[in-house]
Amino acid sequence: QTNKAVPAARGFTQVKKDGNNNYAIKIKLENLAEVERLLENKKTYVVWMQTEQISAINIGQLLSKTTSFSNNLKAEFNTISAMKPIRIFITAEENGAVSFPGNLLVLTTDNF
Repeated sequence: QTNKAVPAARGFTQVKKDGNNNYAIKIKLENLAEVERLLENKKTYVVWMQTEQISAINIGQLLSKTTSFSNNLKAEFNTISAMKPIRIFITAEENGAVSFPGNLLVLTTDNF
């Protein structure tokens, strides 16, 4: 699901259990506007994971500099988690080290 602030953004999320009983999380995004264009004080996109026990865990950030996004605003994000995600979502934040998601939800999956 997409926020009206980035209506052209599209994403694909894949979660697979690996041989070590961890969860490989892969996200592919396209048409995601540079975060600075959303709101003046936003500097990065943060990727969050929700589990059955925890409502939001910061699992990383998408860098929004032109070196990180290709000309057509595509990006990928990959990580490994020992916990099983039930939902993945992305917010726009002032910095990538935040502990709780802010109010600007950009993209979200349905529950897995």
